[in-house]
Amino acid sequence: MFNLIQNLRNSMASKLILAVGIVLLVTIATWSSFNIRNQKEKLMNNMVAGTDRLTTTIRLGTHYAMMLNSRDEINQIINNIGRQPEIKNIRIYNKEGEIKYSNRPEEVELTTNIKAEACHICHRTDPPMTEVPLEERTRIFFSDSGYRLLGIISPIRNEPGCATGDCHVHPEGKKILGALDVVISLEDTDREILMAERGIIGLAGFVFLITSAIIFIFVLRFVNYPIKRLIDGTRRIARGDYSTRVQIEKMDELGQMASAINQMSEEIASSQKELNKQRDEYQNLFEQVPCLITVQDSNYRLLRYNNEFARRFAPGPNDHCYHAYKGRDKKCKVCPVEKTFADGISHQTEERGVDKDGSPTHWLVRTSPIKDASGEIVAAMEISLDISQRRQLEEDLQRSEKKYHAIFSNIPNPVFVLDVDSLEIIDCNQSVTAVYGFPVEEITGRSFMTLFHPDERDHYAFKLVTCSVINQARHLDREGKGLFVNIRISPSEYSGRKVLLVTTSDITKRLEAEQQLIQASKMATLGEMATGVAHELNQPLSVIKTVSSFFMKKITAQEAIDPSTLNTMLSKVDGNVDRAAKIINHMRQFARKSDMELVPVQVNDVLKSAFEIFSQQLKVRGIQVVWEIDESIPRIHADPSRLEQVFINLLLNARDAIESRWGDRPAGDDEKEKTIRLWTRSDAGKVVCRICDTGTGIPENIVEKIFEPFFTTKEVGKGTGLGLSISYGIVKECGGTIEATPNEPNGTCFALRFPIIDEKAGVNGQKESASASERLKNE
Repeated sequence: MFNLIQNLRNSMASKLILAVGIVLLVTIATWSSFNIRNQKEKLMNNMVAGTDRLTTTIRLGTHYAMMLNSRDEINQIINNIGRQPEIKNIRIYNKEGEIKYSNRPEEVELTTNIKAEACHICHRTDPPMTEVPLEERTRIFFSDSGYRLLGIISPIRNEPGCATGDCHVHPEGKKILGALDVVISLEDTDREILMAERGIIGLAGFVFLITSAIIFIFVLRFVNYPIKRLIDGTRRIARGDYSTRVQIEKMDELGQMASAINQMSEEIASSQKELNKQRDEYQNLFEQVPCLITVQDSNYRLLRYNNEFARRFAPGPNDHCYHAYKGRDKKCKVCPVEKTFADGISHQTEERGVDKDGSPTHWLVRTSPIKDASGEIVAAMEISLDISQRRQLEEDLQRSEKKYHAIFSNIPNPVFVLDVDSLEIIDCNQSVTAVYGFPVEEITGRSFMTLFHPDERDHYAFKLVTCSVINQARHLDREGKGLFVNIRISPSEYSGRKVLLVTTSDITKRLEAEQQLIQASKMATLGEMATGVAHELNQPLSVIKTVSSFFMKKITAQEAIDPSTLNTMLSKVDGNVDRAAKIINHMRQFARKSDMELVPVQVNDVLKSAFEIFSQQLKVRGIQVVWEIDESIPRIHADPSRLEQVFINLLLNARDAIESRWGDRPAGDDEKEKTIRLWTRSDAGKVVCRICDTGTGIPENIVEKIFEPFFTTKEVGKGTGLGLSISYGIVKECGGTIEATPNEPNGTCFALRFPIIDEKAGVNGQKESASASERLKNE
């Protein structure tokens, strides 16, 4: 019995049935209570309403007899109505509480206590109330036989007709003449109420029993039975039986739970299979891993070890670690296994020994504790990795680092290692001391930007991180003296951090030599142009000579000079003096050492300026010049003086090539004879300038060499071989290119291309300042 009760207490179905039963019982009981109360109220309301109607009927029935003051008729009416079995009393009280009429003759003329229950309804106030609602005029009390009685008392009002002479006279101001009291039996009504209560309670009990039975069957069929199947299925899964499925052919929650349990069984089976597979894999890894793995107890006895350890050391049964590893009879002085047993954490050390073949061996040893369920350390795992090869590589790497550090330190050019973010000098070689004068330990840790002039640091800081090459940058040595270098930048890594490898080349002496060569080339060009310049100056001098002779003759002959003639001749003299001064200033500006300053220039203007100083030589030699220039081409970035030198060099070469081919023969009508063609256009973001001649041309086998220094095709004594080389350098400094191509059918065409500047944004963001050569001069 106790087990049955215990099973019921632990049964979800029992709890569910009990809970549903209690809820159902409370629900049906509540419904029954409200229904019984409603039925009682309904019957009582009907009885009250019927009694009230009966009272009204009696009052109206006796109204006429009362008006005639016919007592017999009133008694007759009351007695006739009172014969009904459910009517117990019909009384008419006067104002003083006397019973004037009753269906019981023995009660007539009896006086009632005015405070009695029936009268108290109206006489509880002084004066008595004249208007009382029905529910207050109604009373329920018990008869001597024990059943209930319902009484309703109604006032008899004084009507206007009662105060006339035709009726018994009542005072006109008197409102209430008496009261009609009707008492009926509720015995039948109570019997009906009792039967209704029993019927409702019986129906509620029937509904409760039927519903409880249905719920009981439903729970057993659709809850208890499936739950038992679910429990059996989960127990089978717990025992490791994953093949049996829980059979519940329903789509409700229990069916979904069964499906979930079946799915769980499949996934557990799959996971178990995977775990078994992983266990086998881990076992294989333990056995086949190329490092040495052992499991040792607190006495350093080998409990387990893998195949690699067995192959290399062949330990015996119950062998100790120190004996198997090193052939020792006692443990090592520094033992990581001992430390792991002491503090329960992993330890790492490096061991050195001798292999079976006698070669030195290095192991990296790491230990880890093995604990039982209670957290006690029961063993220690030791993993040993052979790092002999790595040790050998480290030694080789150290030797290699020493070698490359020696190379780095002895590179003839300064080499800097810079932090990519701060540009701090992390390291540098010994050549820095030779070039800049700074000892390595002094310059290390400083910013590389301190080597630049303060006004140029922001400019070059941007270039260092965006460019790979910086040409002709000015640096300052330890004493503050300027030197010019070419800089090469390469991103790299140094000790695990991103750096910039910066190599500098001192080009100060080279720039000085280039400056001297450029000036020498200018002087040579001036010598070439001497004849033409002399002819240009001869014309204004001739005009001045003629005018002065004319004035001398007039003065000697004491003849008057017409003012208009005098003004005209003096104007001629003034204009030719300006022309001569302009030629001399042009020659002087061309000859002086100019500072390289890149400014926006118009190529056509520079080309015309070069032609002005050179035009007379070409005219004397009968060489025609054909102009095909575009006046609307955009400006470029260049130094006007040096660009003019380039055009003069090219015009000189064109003149010499034409003379070499045509000699002194005068030019014919054909433009292909003794012609220089000057052509400018803008194309694809560049300004293109062509200087083409009809001379001897350049052989294809030497066209690649003509821009090399000291290379010339002219006879000995007629050329230095520097004109085209210097022109090439000047064009490059302006960001342009120059090349030589054949001019069909004969001759050579030199094509110069310069990038067009964006005049709104400036030239690539800003204008270059004084050139390296000028700064050398200032230094």
